[in-house]
Order: sequence, then structure tokens, then C-alpha cells
Amino acid sequence: MPVLLLMLMIPAATSAQTAATITITIEDSSGEALAGATVTDSGGKLLGRTDASGHLDVSCAAPCRIRVAAQGFATQSLQLAAATTVRLQLAAHPEQVTVTAYRTPLGELESPASTRILTQRALRSTAAITLDDQVRQLPGVELFRRTSSLVANPTTQGISLRGLGSTSASRTLVTEDDVPLNDPIGGWIHWEEPPELSIQSIEVVRGGASDLYGSAAIGGVVSVIPIQPTATQGELYSSYGGEGTYDDNLLGQTKHGPWGLLGSGGLLGTDGYIQEAPYQRGPVDQPSNVHSQNALALVEHDRGPLRLFARGTGFNESRHNGTLYQMNATRLIRYATGGDWQGRRSSALAVRLYGSREGFRQTFSSISNLPTVAYPTCSYRCGEIPVKRLNTADNELGAAAHWSQPLGAGLLLLGGADVHDVRVWDRQQLLTGSDLLTNLHDHQRDSGVYVEMMWVRNAWTVTASARMDFFQNYDGQELQWNGSSWIPAPAQPSQRDERPFDPRVGVSRKLTPHWALSASGFRAFRTPTPDELYNSFQVGNVFTAANSNLLSERATGWETGVVTQQPWGSVRASYFLTQVNRPITSFTINGSSSPILRKRENLGQIESRGVSLDFELMPLRWMAVDGGYQYAHATVTGGTQDYGKWIPEVARNMATLNLRAFKPAWGMLSLQSRLSGRQYDDDANVYLLHGFFRLDAYASHNFGSRLEVFAAGENLLNRAIEDSKTPTTTLGMPRVARAGFLVRFGGAGGTGNPR
Repeated sequence: MPVLLLMLMIPAATSAQTAATITITIEDSSGEALAGATVTDSGGKLLGRTDASGHLDVSCAAPCRIRVAAQGFATQSLQLAAATTVRLQLAAHPEQVTVTAYRTPLGELESPASTRILTQRALRSTAAITLDDQVRQLPGVELFRRTSSLVANPTTQGISLRGLGSTSASRTLVTEDDVPLNDPIGGWIHWEEPPELSIQSIEVVRGGASDLYGSAAIGGVVSVIPIQPTATQGELYSSYGGEGTYDDNLLGQTKHGPWGLLGSGGLLGTDGYIQEAPYQRGPVDQPSNVHSQNALALVEHDRGPLRLFARGTGFNESRHNGTLYQMNATRLIRYATGGDWQGRRSSALAVRLYGSREGFRQTFSSISNLPTVAYPTCSYRCGEIPVKRLNTADNELGAAAHWSQPLGAGLLLLGGADVHDVRVWDRQQLLTGSDLLTNLHDHQRDSGVYVEMMWVRNAWTVTASARMDFFQNYDGQELQWNGSSWIPAPAQPSQRDERPFDPRVGVSRKLTPHWALSASGFRAFRTPTPDELYNSFQVGNVFTAANSNLLSERATGWETGVVTQQPWGSVRASYFLTQVNRPITSFTINGSSSPILRKRENLGQIESRGVSLDFELMPLRWMAVDGGYQYAHATVTGGTQDYGKWIPEVARNMATLNLRAFKPAWGMLSLQSRLSGRQYDDDANVYLLHGFFRLDAYASHNFGSRLEVFAAGENLLNRAIEDSKTPTTTLGMPRVARAGFLVRFGGAGGTGNPR
């Protein structure tokens, strides 16, 4: 009996003696700390993630076997007996794992959808400083117009995917941590809103995704993945360049036990340039510019399976849009709270509550070609008359929740619901004629429920999902000032309910460990924004009237493709087709009047079909090449209006090619190039915008682990790129160079990612 007790006690005593806390430091091949690297035990259990200094304390029985993994690096397995430093080598090809397309992680070969990821390294090694220009290094990604958000009126900052074009409102949904970023008033994007140092990566999903995301996700979804606090450290970034362009950012974070804090903010702006083509300029033309400020504060509690957070952001900008009277300003406050819970047996729950308050004001003017007292010999763009003043405020509230639960081997069930509520107050004053003053209120609400099933077995991945939305446009009222009191306008805002149903199916089949075929089909929709329903506006010599009778856009589409993932990289080729019924477009009523008259209308049908090619290659360990090509045959295919015409703002041929080379002794060199074919700036295909080629470059060098200096140049060939014709021609940014530095402090030199 004593012998038996002794035998039972020895293993326990031995285990207790060998259990210890071991400190691991994870670095890349150059010795830079790797934050966020995951460490698991031999059974696959997560032991933790490294902090900003690359450190992690793990408790295990020594000697213990662990597995270290980090995005973009080759996984390494080793046995530990004491504190050690692990250096990871760059992977021959980092596998992409996206969450946005199906709200659950899927690898490149398993996903039926066409997805791309822009890592923090890719974003920070791009010459462009605005998020929209950084995202446009992906093929097929374009704005409503070609203009960068540095000089573009915010009402033209819609994003277009899959050759579908857009009005000022996007046919693509942009989110950050499951919170929509599309402007509640007009659907455009405030690209300068997220502080750039707070962005971890960007996920882009092409093709309809209304089955999971609801309205606006016709062309796809762009998801901004934010940084989460990991340790006490910070970064200071500053640059200055041509056209008085500046970009200053600060990020600080700390982590104490389960509590994490993060704060970030920045200043971005430019003195700008005159967009009007030189041969068309007149005395009224001035530089278009922007001066903006942003800020973010995050607090979170992350312990065990539950993470809770609260986040607030602020954004303010003022713009001059090329003349004395044409200007606008935006002030936006956004807040969000919620939690993520990881349950047993891989179940998961995510909850978000969010809202925003925005104030937007803008003035419109009419340009005259008649001589003025100040310019008696002028014959073109001589004078300017303010014609309208707009002040708009909105209050946005929303909630979203989705839950996933495995149902046996290879079967996953996901369900969710969300509601998005927008109230808009709009005051407009005509400054000519009767000086009419109107006051309008509108209320929109979109509620949806959805379910998704995913089945994975051997080489097959099959998904099926469906969503039901309940859209309401109601409680609208328009009042006019008669000189002594407010009275109801003759025509009141329309009230309507719509019930769109949007399914999606997808299948992927691995042919070999390195090749897969995929196919998917979907339905999607987009509801008209309050701006499209009720706000008329003028750009250049084009006046566009609102239309309160607009109906939602309905889209049907499918795509099929083949993807290969090799040690040297990955390549995906796809064929896509999307038809949009009742597309909302600016239809030309009178092209010979001054100003040219247009009105927002539901056309019969538009269609975009074509092919796309994406590649991410690593021919050498120190060099990466990525890019792609898209051909989109995008035309009006239904109805009597503009039948057979090209969809405005869509080029049939687009291509990008980016090269990045990095060696510790030399630093980083990055080249970005974009080629775009001709396109039209109007529905009647009268105003042609010629094709262009643009080349940018970025170079940086690290002085130790804490200081990095860099230089960047945009439009190095100084091409005159036509951005729009209204009907005068406006040009894109000329050649601009800038230089700056990035300082890392705290931790052990920060993340080590180049800017």
C-alpha cells in the first residue's frame, strides 16, 4: 500500500516541479519585434499572443512543445525549457484568411467569394496618404469619380466595385468592426475619418453581400479592421510635402491585465491645387483643398472568453471646392460599444450597439462667363453667384448581433439580426429669386434577420444564406417659410415600406492541395439615401434635381473562378456578372441648357460582366509583387433611357501592379502603378474621360528599432489625369513629393511595421 501511494504521488510532484512560466520573445528575421503572434501548445490550445514588444509569458510543463504563427511568416514548432527568443522567417506565401465574406474565418482556397486583404504593412508602405487612394491599389476599386478625397467634395466620395459605378452614394458598404461607415445622409465615405495609425488591415469582398450586411452591399464590402491594445507603447508619425500637404498622427496604447486603452488622432490636409484644366481656368478658380482632424479613444476589458469594449471617434473637416463660394464642412461624432464571446465547442457571439451625430453644411454657386467690373475683358468663368445654402443634421442609431454554432463535424450555423435607424433634418435656402427657405425632416429604418449554413467536408466547402429586410421611409415632412410662419410644402416626402429578400449560395472544391474551383450566386439591394430623395445640387455647370419617388435598387449576380496557392504566391481568376434593376442614376433631361439639367431616376437595368485577375507573388524572400486586372463590360441593358450606353464612371479596363522590396540593411522600396482605360462622366456618354497611367513610389529606412525616415512621391510622371467633366475638365493631383518620419516609443521599439 505505501508503495502504491508513493507511485501515485511521484508524477504529481514531478509535474508540479516542472510547471513554470516561460517568457518567449518573437522577432522577425531582422530582429524587429512581432506583435500579435499566436502561440499554441502541441494540442492546438491557444496559450496567448505576443504584445507590442514581442513578449509573451506562457505557463507549461518544461520541457514543452509549442507552435508559433504570425501572419506573413512561416510557422515554427519548437520545444522550450527556458526563456528564449524565436525568429520567424517570411513565408514563401502568407495564406489569406478573411472573415468579412462569411463572418467566419475562411482560407483562400476554401472561400467561394473573391476577397483581398491589405495588411498594415501594405497600407503603410504606400505613397498615398488617404485611405481611398491606398485601397485603390487593388484592381477594380474606384471612386464615384477619379478624384482623391484630398480635393474631392465629400458628396462624390462613393466607392465602386465590380464595374457597377455609383451615384454619390456607394453601391459598396464600408464598415469598421461591424459598424457601417457610409454617411447616413448620402451614403458617401469620409475617408479621413479613421486615424490611419489605428488601422490593422483592410478586407475587401467583391460581389453582393446583402445576405449578411443588408443595404448598399451590391458591389461588395470593405471592412476596416482596427488595432487592439496589446502593450504600453506608441507611435508618432509626421510628413510634409508639395501643395502644402501635411499628415501628422499619434497613437498610444497600454495593456494592464485584462484592461486595455488606446488613443489615436491626427491632422491631415493640403493647400491643394486648381482642378480646372489650365486652358479652361478663369478668375473665379481657386485651389481645392481640405483641412481635417480625427480622434479615437478605445477602452476594453478582455479576459478569458469575453471581450467588452467602448469606442468613440470624432471627425471634423472643412473644404474649399475650387471657387470662393463653393465650400462645405462636416462634423461627425461616432460611438460604439459591444462584446465578443467565445463559447465552448467553438461557438461565438458578437454584439454591437452604435450611433453617430453629424452636422453637414454646403454652399452652391453658379458660374458666369460674362465680363465683370473687376474683369472687364474676361470671357470665361468670370464671375460667381451663390445660389443655395444647405445645412443638414442627422442622428444615427444601430444595433447588430450574430451568433455561430458548430453542429457536428464540418457543419456551422450562423444567425444574426440588425437594425439601422437614421433621422435627418435638412434646411435649405435658395439665394436667388424668391430666397425660398425650406425645412425637411425624414426618417429611415432598415431592420434585417439572416441565417447562414456552412458545410465543410474533405475538399468541399458549401455555403447557403438568406436575409429578410424590412425597410421603412416614413415620418417625413417638408415645411416652407412664407415670410411669417412655416407652412407645409405642396409636395410632401413619400412614405414607403419595402421587404427585400436576399439569398446567396456558394461552393468551393479543392482539386489538389494547391488548386480550387469556386462559384457563387446572390441577390442584393440598396435603398435610396435621404440625399438622393430630397437634395438637389449643382457641380460645375450641371444641376441635378432630387426625386422623392425613387425605389430601391435590386441586384442579381453570380461569379465563378479558379484559384491556386503555391509556395511562390497565389493567383485567382474570376468571371462575374451582375444585373441591377431600377438603378438610381443622374439622368440628363436637357444637355444643352445652362446649367445642364439632370434628375435622379430609376433606370430600367444596368449590367456589368467581365473577368478579373488577382495575384500576390513572392519571387524572392525580400520581394513581393501583387496586383491584377479587371475587364468590365458595364452598360445600360434595360428600359428606354440610355439603352446600350456605358455606365458612367466605369472604365472597361483597369489594372494595378505593386512591387515591395525590403532588406534590413537597405530599407523598404515600394512602387505602385495604376492603369485605367477611358470612361464617361455622364449617362448620355457625351463627356469622355481619357485613360491614364499613374506611378507612385515610397522608400524608407530604419535607424534602429525606434526611428524610421521615409520619402514618397505621387504621380511621378506628372500625368494630366482627367477626373471629371461638368462639362469643364478637372484634373487629378499633379506630381507631389513629401518626406517624414515615424518614431516608436515604449515596449521594445513598437510593431516594427514600416510606414
